[in-house]
Amino acid sequence: MNQQLLIKSLELLKNGHFKAGYQMEQAHEICQDYEGEPTFDWIHALVHRIEGDDGNAEYWYRRAGKYRHPGSVADEWQTIWDEVS
Repeated sequence: MNQQLLIKSLELLKNGHFKAGYQMEQAHEICQDYEGEPTFDWIHALVHRIEGDDGNAEYWYRRAGKYRHPGSVADEWQTIWDEVS
């Protein structure tokens, strides 16, 4: 697992204010490059949650062995950040 890229993808999402756009697309590309690694798959799920693509997000949550966080996107981001950092 590439710790630096996990952190970079999370920072991109936060710096993009958890909204669709260029930074989210960069995070998405990083996660796609590491498909099959559970933490990247979890972030991938969060990307699709931000997009509002719940079906695709659920697929990535299953791949990551995680469930959608019951709180906000920012709350889920913090949970992932705490696990990664």
